[in-house]
Amino acid sequence: MLWSDHLVMLPIVLPLVAGAITLVLDERRLALKAAISIGAALLQVVTAVAIVRLADASFATVYRLGDWPAPFGIVLVVDRVAAILILLTSVLGVAALVFSLARWQRAGPRFHSLVQFLLMGVNGAFLTGDIFNLFVFFEVLLAASYGLALHGSGGARVGASLHYVVVNLTASLLLLIGASLIYGATGTLNMADLALRWREAAPPDRTLFEAGAAILGVAFLVKAGMWPVCFWLPGAYSAASAPAASLFAVLTKVGVYAVLRTGLLFGTGAEATPSVGTPWLAYGGMATIAFGALGVLASQDMARLASYSVLVSSGTLLAAIAIGSTALTGAALYYLVVSTLALSALFLLVELVERGGRPGAGILAVTAEAFGAGEGEGEEVEIGIAIPAATALLGLSFAGCAIMLAGLPPLAGFIGKFAILNALLRADPVPAASWALLALLVASGLATIVATARAGVRRFWAQPDGRAPRVRAIELAPIALLLALCVALTVGAGALIRYLDEGARALHAPGGYVDRVLGR
Repeated sequence: MLWSDHLVMLPIVLPLVAGAITLVLDERRLALKAAISIGAALLQVVTAVAIVRLADASFATVYRLGDWPAPFGIVLVVDRVAAILILLTSVLGVAALVFSLARWQRAGPRFHSLVQFLLMGVNGAFLTGDIFNLFVFFEVLLAASYGLALHGSGGARVGASLHYVVVNLTASLLLLIGASLIYGATGTLNMADLALRWREAAPPDRTLFEAGAAILGVAFLVKAGMWPVCFWLPGAYSAASAPAASLFAVLTKVGVYAVLRTGLLFGTGAEATPSVGTPWLAYGGMATIAFGALGVLASQDMARLASYSVLVSSGTLLAAIAIGSTALTGAALYYLVVSTLALSALFLLVELVERGGRPGAGILAVTAEAFGAGEGEGEEVEIGIAIPAATALLGLSFAGCAIMLAGLPPLAGFIGKFAILNALLRADPVPAASWALLALLVASGLATIVATARAGVRRFWAQPDGRAPRVRAIELAPIALLLALCVALTVGAGALIRYLDEGARALHAPGGYVDRVLGR
């Protein structure tokens, strides 16, 4: 094998090694742990860029651990979609780690190890080629996310995190049950092998496989945050620390990716053009958009506004991939990237914006007290220095996030939503589900405009005093990086959309994936 062939392993090995090293180091050596963690995250970004280029040059790169052939050995598979998602995760990891240097790395033990293990689990879920290891990587990322959700203590955070833990443990049990049923019916858990075997199974085994696949789908949808199994998400995400919540923005996308990948492989035979779904998935996605939009309108707290915006993003993706055209899948993948960047930036920004407000002032503070936000977070500790221009910088950043999430021109959020709407209207005639999704996308954008404008006016224009918020440059830098990437994706939208369109075409024609993994 060439050295470049081993690149596929690095998104898993790098965070694993960095997490293990920082785990054994004493907590008093925090500067060394931070240097190792951020260095590893930067290496992951470099590796992810190389993997994106590798995926562009090849239909799919298959890495066989121990050189065991599939379906007997463990395989990792990189295609264009997986490569872009790994790069996205690596960038979010760097932003969260740099932001944490100001405060959050000292708020509790093992912060850097938890972040690295979370990155390892997310990258592994995007790369794995079999269902059992998908379960394993899900558990790795969830175990790390439990620690990050609790990081910083506080009554509100502990209560919301326990709810988060219970729901996701139940979903993990469902995932394991579904995988067991599938293995009992087919004798394999390799995704490419399953795409061929399940249709050849005897009727009783095929029924067992379909039952297992349905249970598996429910587990994925819980993790993706689809209504009505999404009530755990707003409380957990809004209570989490800012760097943890910014990383959590990508976790629902892991569930969406699992639905997309397994749905297209198992939806039809490998020679046909498959579709993820059923009308129920489209209806569920649209219900999630509606629920998230109502939550955004009802939110008086910026953190909960951001959390409900995650549901709007997940619902949009689920509904789009359920309708099932190749063009729509490519547009949805572009929207996934830009919305995740905007949400991550917003979660980081929320802490800085709310830090500048006087405790107990205005509706936001009253509502935050009702929800218990800020309890036990050490808000009395002053972070950073009072920069006169900080309010203007935070206001512009908040406006950028709002424009991205609402889908207003000229930023990439508009391009993503426009691409989805354009793909919806290509059909002749346009089905009723497409019209419904179109209306919900417009309505959710309007709800986001109203809610973010209200929050911005109350925070930046209606404060009773003119105090500049206390911030540090190291906190502003990650937000600026994420928003700069959003601008770059606006300018370079054509190249990324073409790249993801190629990835979507490969997803919708899984015969090539199956042949490459099985070496046929």
